[in-house]
Amino acid sequence: MNQIFGYYVDKPLSQDQLILKFSPSSIPIKDRWRNNGLSADFMADYLTSFIPTDENEPSTAQRQLEVKSATSYIANELLENSMKYCDYSVRYPISIQLQLDADQIRFFVTNSISKSSVNAFITFVEEVMVSDANELYFRQLEKNAEDENSTASGLGLLSMINDYSAMLGWKFETIQEKPEIITVTTMVQLTI
Repeated sequence: MNQIFGYYVDKPLSQDQLILKFSPSSIPIKDRWRNNGLSADFMADYLTSFIPTDENEPSTAQRQLEVKSATSYIANELLENSMKYCDYSVRYPISIQLQLDADQIRFFVTNSISKSSVNAFITFVEEVMVSDANELYFRQLEKNAEDENSTASGLGLLSMINDYSAMLGWKFETIQEKPEIITVTTMVQLTI
């Protein structure tokens, strides 16, 4: 399997990249949630060190705060999704990568995915690609309200599109045949 959906770019924005890797099975997922937030905040702090501010121009500080907030939110959502939906049986590490250019940020998060989950996720991805993101967001809210046991809302990905005008893409790959390991890389690109 090697399929790409949406806006997915393999070419790095620059040589400077921040990559964090996690072993999803090393601690229980409930304990991992706090670490996701800390990791996302670290990435946001790291990134904003590259965005200059000028004390004589208040808009530069505001821009830095907006970029920091967006980075923290998106990194946290991507980490939570990757931890929640990874295939724990294969013990494949989760990685998140941050790239920065003068006017763009790219996030790449890669995690394993169980073979039984691939088709449902691809169906959701295809729906995201052809639907109006606002309408789909509200449909998902209604769907979640009807099924209180649902854990797969997709609201985080949709809010990235709606709130931050993010461009999203996905790459599904079989990286090992025996035992089979399938990964999905979610790419999010922001214009800053």
